Amino acid sequence: MKWAKRIFFVAGALVAIAGLGFYLRPVTWFNDFLYLHEYRTGIESRFVSVEGFHMHYLVAGPAAGPPVLLVHGLGARGDDWTNLAPFLVHSGFRVYMPDLIGYGRSQQPANFSYSVRDEAATVVAFMDALSLRKVDLGGWSMGGWIAQLIAIEHPERVNKLMLFDSAGLDIAPPWDTGLFTPQNADQLNQLEALLMPHPPQIPAYVSRDLVRSSQHNSWVIHRALSSMLSAQDVTDKLLPQLKMPVLIVWGELDQITPLDQARIIHRLVPQSEIDVIDGCGHLAPLECAAPIGPALVQFAEN
Repeated sequence: MKWAKRIFFVAGALVAIAGLGFYLRPVTWFNDFLYLHEYRTGIESRFVSVEGFHMHYLVAGPAAGPPVLLVHGLGARGDDWTNLAPFLVHSGFRVYMPDLIGYGRSQQPANFSYSVRDEAATVVAFMDALSLRKVDLGGWSMGGWIAQLIAIEHPERVNKLMLFDSAGLDIAPPWDTGLFTPQNADQLNQLEALLMPHPPQIPAYVSRDLVRSSQHNSWVIHRALSSMLSAQDVTDKLLPQLKMPVLIVWGELDQITPLDQARIIHRLVPQSEIDVIDGCGHLAPLECAAPIGPALVQFAEN
């Protein structure tokens, strides 16, 4: 009986500690659950040295499959592709999802600019490090801007280009860019409303930890935003140079990069195809993978 009581006490204490840990750091717990899910579904987590930086990436699919490289957006990470990547993996593609320098589990060097041009250079160096001579290249939001620069400056490295709710045009955002580094729950809610047509209600303890995490990485976001808002690397005049097939995927209700921007890119790239996803916002590849996946696979296979 004494041993039973001790075991019961220890079990109760462990549950209490776990509950307190979840309450204080829910973001860490959510990340751990995500990483476990990725592992169980065959998505591998790896690191590689790129130009002296420690760069993390996810990879899935048959080793000999045609390579697809997906680049995430501002304040995001490679994990954000894990709803969409399985459509490509199940069709035989080898999918690479790097964390850009400064994001996710990659290194955050203090001496890096975090500009779209320098991030684009590290993506090309990432391809070199993994001996990826030519890929189907996809980019989402800021990642779409990065993908455009790579396709324009290194067309021999890009078989097909896929742009998801992409930034890159010389259009000043009509929303408060400061919301990308929210300092309180109200600003976090405003950001969520910009990103999603129907944002979920976030519990206060989760909001608090999300704001804490955001502030920890805010200096990287500020550097990236400063570069983007300077408009020094906009692609309006460069997009007509693209010759490879281009797929433009856009959330109908996107408020970060509104649908009009997709139509501008479509006009500037005559050979492009456009796929508007009804009812979806800026997070279409994450929230609306089901309607996007089949069309994406068809584009990649043809």
